[in-house]
Amino acid sequence: MSSPNLDVRDVARLARIALSDAEAELFQTQLAKVLEYVEQLNTLDVTNVEPTAHASPVFNVLREDVIKPGLNRASVLANAPHAANNLIVVTKVLD
Repeated sequence: MSSPNLDVRDVARLARIALSDAEAELFQTQLAKVLEYVEQLNTLDVTNVEPTAHASPVFNVLREDVIKPGLNRASVLANAPHAANNLIVVTKVLD
């Protein structure tokens, strides 16, 4: 990886960000330093390291599905602005 292959002005144009000449020069220098640092990762021996998506195991913590009583249909319809045929009438939003 080398910064001449990645032009800050081109990336800024794609992101629709206006950069002054001083900003572009500063960011290009900073990008070069970042890429030099990342290049150090290529020197690491990772032959016995298993590929992972996360550094530590990730598990979803899910709760049990518990059936609970729902709302009473009559009280829901009583609170609706408009109701007809045991349904809530809403304003048409699509043509």
